[in-house]
Amino acid sequence: MIFVNLPVSDLAAARAFYEALGFGVNEMFSDEHVVSVVVSDTICVMLLDHERFAAFTPLPIADARTSTQVLNCLSAASRDEVDDLVERALAAGGTEFRGAQDEGPMYGRSVADPDGHVWEILHMDLVGA
Repeated sequence: MIFVNLPVSDLAAARAFYEALGFGVNEMFSDEHVVSVVVSDTICVMLLDHERFAAFTPLPIADARTSTQVLNCLSAASRDEVDDLVERALAAGGTEFRGAQDEGPMYGRSVADPDGHVWEILHMDLVGA
């Protein structure tokens, strides 16, 4: 399994954003400091308030709106799924990080969540390639 741990400034707003994308929340691993977002059977995004996140690192917490440490990428089953997920993200308070990238069998778009964490949504047409 993959656990992506993200520091967030407003836990309730972050939760609402990811739920608006259609992802579920595992309440067993969520509390007043953490929300466990279930992206798939093998991927969880752990949203941690700054206090909880700071307990895991001696380094300062970066502001994802002003610097980039990581780009997360999720695969999509189709171009339409890419567009649908991005449009839901924008409607839920995300921002478009960069325009669509259409490179033949690969199509992707990128959005940032309300805390500035970047998510690329990518469809790779392996059958038509």
